[in-house]
Amino acid sequence: MIYEIIEYTNDIDQNLFREWFFSLDAKAAAKVTTAITRLENGNTSNVKSVGGGVYEYKINFGPGYRIYFAYDGKNIILLLAGGSKRRQSKDIEAAKARWADHKVRK
Repeated sequence: MIYEIIEYTNDIDQNLFREWFFSLDAKAAAKVTTAITRLENGNTSNVKSVGGGVYEYKINFGPGYRIYFAYDGKNIILLLAGGSKRRQSKDIEAAKARWADHKVRK
């Protein structure tokens, strides 16, 4: 299955995933882009649930990058947040809050 990848924006149209992505160096950005392409193609081998409908894609590179996302219907993956192992618990809470916000505003 091919998924449509979209990025969460908050109520003032701020794209927090993209802000994080643009802060990465070129090698890290390439690894994240590869991970997103794998998600788009349905490859969830590095994915686990972190609760509340939010999932974590683990990237074995650098400080242990993570992508947080949710399934928004059958064919859509909503990118909520990105981060690293060091900030994992804060990033998970932010992703859950963004997912809840998205569902309320949808």
